[in-house]
Amino acid sequence: MATKKEKALVNLKKTQSLLGKIIKMVESDEYCINIMQQNLAAIGMLRSAHQMLMENHLHCCFEKAIKSGKKAKQLEMVEEILKVTKLSNK
Repeated sequence: MATKKEKALVNLKKTQSLLGKIIKMVESDEYCINIMQQNLAAIGMLRSAHQMLMENHLHCCFEKAIKSGKKAKQLEMVEEILKVTKLSNK
């Protein structure tokens, strides 16, 4: 079974391919609504990849920091997560 990180990578590669398609659509002056629909699909895949990466981080890196018992590392991890969460909500 693929890990969250591997699934995120698949989504990122699909998004990369879709972005190429969107660029070609814009360059060939295709209908705006069709371009916007593809753009929204790319945004959705990026959000999904972000969520998978966050889940992977929480189950891997964050969990290790918590188990380490090192208060400074734990606080650093919490701050990193809060920073990324704020950025994703903009």
